[in-house]
Amino acid sequence: MKFTSSFSRTIKYSIWGIALSSSSITLAQQQDPIVEAIVKEGTTHSQIKTYAFELLDVIGPRLVGTPQMMQAHNWVKTTYEAMGLEARNEAYGTWKAWERGTSQITMTTPRIKSLEGTQLAWSPATKKNGVEGEVVVLVDAKNKAEFEAWLPTIKGKYVLISALPPSGRPEYQWKEYATPASYEKMKIERQQTEDAWYARIENTGYTAKELPKVLEQAGAAGVVMSYWTGIMGANRIFGAQTTKIPTVDLALEDYGLLYRLAAGGKTPRINVNVQSKDLGTTQTYNTIAELKGTEKPEEYVILSAHLDSWDGGTGATDNGTGIITMMEAARILKQVVPHPKRTILIGNWGSEEQGLNGSRAFVADHPELLDKIQVVFNQDNGTGRIANIAGQGFLHAYDFLERWLVAVPKEYKRELKTHYPGSPSGGGSDHVSFVSKDIPGFMMSSLSWGYGNYTWHTNRDTADKIVFDDVQNNAILLAILAYKASEEGELVSREKVVLPLNDQGEQQQWPVAKEPQRNSDQ
Repeated sequence: MKFTSSFSRTIKYSIWGIALSSSSITLAQQQDPIVEAIVKEGTTHSQIKTYAFELLDVIGPRLVGTPQMMQAHNWVKTTYEAMGLEARNEAYGTWKAWERGTSQITMTTPRIKSLEGTQLAWSPATKKNGVEGEVVVLVDAKNKAEFEAWLPTIKGKYVLISALPPSGRPEYQWKEYATPASYEKMKIERQQTEDAWYARIENTGYTAKELPKVLEQAGAAGVVMSYWTGIMGANRIFGAQTTKIPTVDLALEDYGLLYRLAAGGKTPRINVNVQSKDLGTTQTYNTIAELKGTEKPEEYVILSAHLDSWDGGTGATDNGTGIITMMEAARILKQVVPHPKRTILIGNWGSEEQGLNGSRAFVADHPELLDKIQVVFNQDNGTGRIANIAGQGFLHAYDFLERWLVAVPKEYKRELKTHYPGSPSGGGSDHVSFVSKDIPGFMMSSLSWGYGNYTWHTNRDTADKIVFDDVQNNAILLAILAYKASEEGELVSREKVVLPLNDQGEQQQWPVAKEPQRNSDQ
């Protein structure tokens, strides 16, 4: 979604009807040489591409529990220290340790063909040369009893557990090129396919999450799926539910080939050779860096982003861009404002993807800091320019956020819209860990750039998808906001709105803080 900006003309508080003229904005900008210095440093000495190369190309994906995640923690820590900041890796729990290896999936019958696919995270390995077996489609059983009667037939076979869409073309192509009748027909077919597959899963008596374990127990050679996003070439890659047999995800095109062959009675066979290492358990961390304050060093402005990722790609836009944005903002501040009034803390959180575990652990483990946090700026949804900031239900967010935003030159907030007072987020990203503790925490929401279907948790989330001009824009914007927040005279108001009634006429409640999952066995 593209957000248009009102800042080039006027800033409006959406619920109070207050406006600041563009002349007063210009005056505020001219009166603060620090802002000019931040912009100059961020544009002439940017290190964003260097950080992206080291984090995404050299280290790669950062699945919690992998050696690459630990490598990322150490690299981030060392890089902050090289800037002149204090930094530490702060342990908060343990997780299953695993390292991804190669994935080679080959159709051997009715012809030889290399298939595009990969093992899911934490998938068990096969023997050295792989395991060959027939491919079958999950049975379309009428009920659980019929499904249970089918299970003995799958021993030594690979089972396809995803629906096959009627077309591998994305929605936008059908809408642009098909006749109206053909387009409507395709929409109906897609919905019918989804509904029928949902019923097929439900009739087994198990959930989609439980099903792979049931197939494993029945003696299947492996589980084959295709979590297609609706965009050609993009599949979401999550974690395996099996512990003894491999679970692999195939590109829609190759999955469709196997599905049609199996459904057409051609008994296709594949060889799955996936190598990985079960490394037991390992420590989990947050990497914390601090630019120490002078006048009020025990009060904090937090720059927030999660360091971990899924590992189908390299976690470039989720959330490599958030990390390098905060690193660059911190570097700029160290150069321009080496002695801020308040301490600027950069939280590089672990295991966000498994439930905000790193940031929740930080909040739980540091109760002494909670009433001393000025504000949290969190970035986590892609490579685009920051385009939306909501007040998260803090009644006076319009006051302090807009005062800080006034200092930002208009070219760095051209797309930006603010919404006050907003409602508190109950989930989604790490700012929630703070909001649930009544701490003003704000999501720096970005322009999409196809994030939802193209890169979010997919095999296509790689460094070439980064829009570096936008990331540079964001680093400068956040450096200015962090500077202004750190220089504020007093801690900002935490007064909350009275939330409205829900659809059932019940009073909505502020999000409740949740405990982190501190180990993978919970």
